[in-house]
Amino acid sequence: MQCLAELSIGSTGEMVRIFDNNLEQKLLEMGCTPGENFEVVRKAPFGGPVAILISSYILSIRREDAKSIEVIEL
Repeated sequence: MQCLAELSIGSTGEMVRIFDNNLEQKLLEMGCTPGENFEVVRKAPFGGPVAILISSYILSIRREDAKSIEVIEL
């Protein structure tokens, strides 16, 4: 398994686990739950945010936060 920050643009995956409890609560409130499928649509250079398409909307996640989200690449 790998973290969300490691995936490249165009990759699809499934969220497995979120290690940061505060981040997990925020993502759950936005509808991002473990088991949810997503696609990486953008990655900002120089350690910027990662944008994913999930539940028909684009969500940007700070790169540091993306490192605490465990995913399976599909």
